[in-house]
This record gives sequence, C-alpha cells and structure tokens, in this order.
Amino acid sequence: MQYRKFGNTGVEVSALGFGCMRFPVNEDKTINEEKAIAMVRHAIDNGVNYVDTAYPYHQGTSELVVGKALKDGYREKVYLADKMPVWLLETEDDFDKYLDEQLKKLDTDHIDFYLLHALSRERYEEKVKKLNLTKKLEEAKAAGKIRYIGFSFHDSLDLFKEIIDSYDGWDFCQIQYNYINLTHQAGTEGLKYAASKGLGVVIMEPLLGGKLANLAPHVAEAFPEGKSHVEYALDFLWDKPEVSLLLSGMTEPEQVEANLEYASRSHVGMVTEEEKAVYEKAKKIFDEMALVNCTKCAYCMPCPFGLNIPELFAAYNMTASHGMTPAKEAYEALSVKADACRACHHCEKECPQHIKISEMMPKVAQAFV
Repeated sequence: MQYRKFGNTGVEVSALGFGCMRFPVNEDKTINEEKAIAMVRHAIDNGVNYVDTAYPYHQGTSELVVGKALKDGYREKVYLADKMPVWLLETEDDFDKYLDEQLKKLDTDHIDFYLLHALSRERYEEKVKKLNLTKKLEEAKAAGKIRYIGFSFHDSLDLFKEIIDSYDGWDFCQIQYNYINLTHQAGTEGLKYAASKGLGVVIMEPLLGGKLANLAPHVAEAFPEGKSHVEYALDFLWDKPEVSLLLSGMTEPEQVEANLEYASRSHVGMVTEEEKAVYEKAKKIFDEMALVNCTKCAYCMPCPFGLNIPELFAAYNMTASHGMTPAKEAYEALSVKADACRACHHCEKECPQHIKISEMMPKVAQAFV
C-alpha cells in the first residue's frame, strides 16, 4: 500500500480508502454482513487505513456493520470517518444526539475524521450557520469525540470556496471528482484550492457511480489495452498531488483485490502525456452521450410512488450509450415505469447531483413509448 500526507493534519492515509455505501447485500437488500466484514478486514490487512461510512448508508445500517468489522483489534489499525446528517438537525442539541448515536452504532469512543455531510447552499445557510455547527464540531473535538473536522460537498465551486474561507478549523474536505467531473461541483479548481489551504482532500465517486468501470463501447474505444477501465479512472486521481486519497465503494471481494493491486502501483505523476490525451478524448465522447448525470447513490430512494429512480435513469442513459434494444430490456424489467412519477419533488431535495428528476421522468417515459 502507498500512503499520502493528509493535508496539514500530520496524518498519513492509504491511497485507497474503503467507502461503505455500497456493501454487498442480500436479496432483501439488507447488508450481507459476513461478506462485508470479510472484505473490510481483508482491505485493512493489506494496508488500507481509512474507512468511511455515513448515517444514511444502507438505510442506517452501514455504521452498525462497520462497527462489527472493526472489532478484534481492527479499530486500532484505521482512521474511521463518519458524517453528521445535517439535514436532520432542527436544534443545536440534535448535533450531540446524532453524534452520540453514531458513536454507539460504531461501538467506539471517537471518530477520527468527522464531516458535515453533503453540504449545499441551503444546508450551509439553514443548518451550518443557523445551528452554529462549526462551534458544535469544536466542542465535540474538545470532548474527544472527534479528532479532525471536515465536510463533504455537492454544489457550486463558488460555494465550495466560500465554505472553506468561512472557517479556519477545517482539516479536510470530500468532493466528487473523476476524469469526467473536471468542472462539475468543486472540480479541478476546487481540488487545488482546498489543497492550497492545507486541507486534506478525499475523493468520492472516482468511478462516477460505476459508469467509468462499465464504459459504453464508444468511450471504451478511447482507451488503449493494457489496463482496466477502473485502473485508468483511479490512476487519473492518484496522479494528482492534491489528492490525499480516493474512496472506493466496493461490493465484491474481487473489486477489493483489484483496487489493492492498483493502489500498490499508485504515485503522483504516474500518468503519461499520451494518457492525458486519452482522458480528454474519453471525456469528450462521454459528455456527448450522457443524458442524466446520475451516480446511483440512491439518496433519492425510496420513492413514495415506487419508482426505482437510479435504475430508470440507467436504462435511459443506455439509449445513448448502448442502443435502444438493451436499454428497453432494462426498462421493461422494472415493475414501476417512469410515467408513475407524480412530481412530488421529494427526491429532488435529496439528490446530490441536483437533477430535476420530476422534469426528467416524462422524457424517460417518452423515450420508451
């Protein structure tokens, strides 16, 4: 495993972090605990020292499984990251309530890296500012419940810089970034800005919700043989000195094994000039084909009308990337179709990509008429 400095914290983190949002699941959608725990421990045994979870992951059960995975001496081998669900807070005291609940679920007395989760303009103004959350973070740090203070982010570059500049206590941040999202949300400019301020930078969605692992044929043709599409995507990030670590939401043991191998070869400056041109070409093709920028995070779920929103968008995107026949097969396999959307906007409040889902669903429905 290769290790990197984490901003100005003095901590060194593994180039690969284990993201616990996409654990393997059983048929009933509950986490396959035995498999998940074995995967986390195997990663730690092979040098991964950063494990990331959050309150809403797997309908609130991810933290419980992470706590179990870190038994038997594993807690002492890792830096544990978790996130405050700021959207649930109504009073300052709610901060302590949720943090204490998280500590109990994780069965630990402290969280090493604690983030305000998925900040947007509304959450920053209505929750962070009005409920004095940076003060609450400092109190939690003074009490020994958390060690380092950060935030994860899904909004505009201007807001990203504003949040960083508004508070001197940030130790790190977490952003969505990959060779497609160069100017999306924080983007390359935000990555460099945060690093210039001494923050550690954690990368989420390095594979854009799996889209960069399972490339459409048109995009795949841009890449020379010799490396997998996943390795190309991860190498793009590890090449950059501003990246402290990237999180991979691994679902299968084979993914853990492959990512460990890729991470062992990672280093700053690893991408050649020829490969940089390949990334640019692939992005151009991808951007021309992408219909909906959905990463399948499923924050929009469950839909009160039974729509599987991520899968509906996946089928719709396939019409551009893979053709109508496989797209229609995927669409027909879904029991509730896009025309069942009632534009209640419940999902849109939760979408980190700010997709106008209620506006898109009629287009999805029309595409499959």
